[in-house]
Amino acid sequence: MIDTHCHLVFPDYAGRIDEVLAEARQMGVTGAITISTSSHDAEASMLVAEHHEHVWFTAGVHPLYADQAPHDWQLLKRLAQHDKCVAWGELGLDNHHARPPRRVQDPVLAEHLAFIESCIDDGIDLPIVLHCREAFADLIPILRETRIDGSRFVFHCFTAGPDELRMVLDLGAMVSFTGVVTYRNAKATAEAARLVPPDRIMVETDAPFLSPEPKRGVRPCMPGFARHTADFLANLRDTPNAEFLQQINANTERFFGIPAVELGEGGA
Repeated sequence: MIDTHCHLVFPDYAGRIDEVLAEARQMGVTGAITISTSSHDAEASMLVAEHHEHVWFTAGVHPLYADQAPHDWQLLKRLAQHDKCVAWGELGLDNHHARPPRRVQDPVLAEHLAFIESCIDDGIDLPIVLHCREAFADLIPILRETRIDGSRFVFHCFTAGPDELRMVLDLGAMVSFTGVVTYRNAKATAEAARLVPPDRIMVETDAPFLSPEPKRGVRPCMPGFARHTADFLANLRDTPNAEFLQQINANTERFFGIPAVELGEGGA
């Protein structure tokens, strides 16, 4: 499997990405998608992906970085045309943190979505990684107003419950789980994870955050820890591990366009 969402350009991994990826391979996590939070971050992510065969990247502006203007949309457009750029994002809304306030987040999200639509018109059609924290009732209606098909979205780091999950599934989107689903105090998220159709689920770490059990509390979280979350979800969903891994790899290939052959053994 691969870790479909981590942040390899964060300071936690400075100078040791080779080591981090080697440790992941030992756990059966043979690659990773490093997710951008700003246009500057996206360019750094591209450089990491260029130097590692089994690393891919995204291009976007995270809602918690919405106040770090100016946002270089033309740079993001150029990066999106790179062979190893597999998605826009992460973008969305965050009602959990007080800063930046929604009056800053909202116009950046609107500009980001309009920008993506203009790129689609220019033939650049990538899936979209969404950050949605305590904001489902706000974000989903906004997404419905766009021309973007719901199946092109993945709600990353899903930590809500069954009601929010049904909203996501009704949109047609994918759902991705981090180590949070393994926590004893995340019963509602585990309940939601049981309800996701097999062809709509993915697994990630969101490293350096949210280490899963049995590594909870370890910082930084490592991309290899995605295997712990995958094993937990397979057991939770009463699915043999091999079958579950095959399913999430098929979902990863379909959604991100990463060829299945690249998910096998080999150097990252």
